[in-house]
Amino acid sequence: MWAIYKKEVKTYFLSPIGYISIGIFMLMYSIFFYVTTIFYGSVDMGNLYYATARYGLLLMVPLLTMRIFSEEKKNGTEQLLLTSPKSVTSIVLGKFFAAVTVILITVLFSIVYSVIVSFFGTVNIPTILVTMLGFILVAMAAISIGMLASSLTENQIVSAIITIAVLVAPWFLVDLSSVFSSIDLIDKFMKFPYGLISIEDMISLLSITVMCILITIILIKRRKAVK
Repeated sequence: MWAIYKKEVKTYFLSPIGYISIGIFMLMYSIFFYVTTIFYGSVDMGNLYYATARYGLLLMVPLLTMRIFSEEKKNGTEQLLLTSPKSVTSIVLGKFFAAVTVILITVLFSIVYSVIVSFFGTVNIPTILVTMLGFILVAMAAISIGMLASSLTENQIVSAIITIAVLVAPWFLVDLSSVFSSIDLIDKFMKFPYGLISIEDMISLLSITVMCILITIILIKRRKAVK
């Protein structure tokens, strides 16, 4: 897993993908920072992460995940990957944690804004830490969904569209079925910006993450068995 992880992290930062993803986060975060903190004079940082999670992740996650398996299939390198001595589980987890690493880097950059606000008001550090935790959990769940979508097709654009559709659909279809409610990541994030750690929401987000990773592993193992 470590070798796959290092390779994927290098891929993100030897190409524009990693920098664009971080740039998207910082742009979104900066816009909401200006609107809420500078324009309205609020020191509530929790809403910044909520807004960035709702809109920023819609762009970041598809960008990070659309190539994870789709590119391998399109270039014909998936067969080489599947016939390597590395297990499918280690391959999937290596790629997953590499994408999560990019998210963690963006979260670290966001701390700069908290430092700036601390010069002008009191920053509620526990609330910020709880919100960061929630943001990371939501991002992990979204990445696992994007990774699963990437394993289903060799077209990166199709993979990105599927990911965005799965993330956005619950916002509009939540009243139609409990299924959409159960995969509404943003709804499960709502308590974190208030400094509230919801065990139920944490378990739900982690369950989605684990489930999508397991399904991805099963799908790839089936392709490996066929090959």
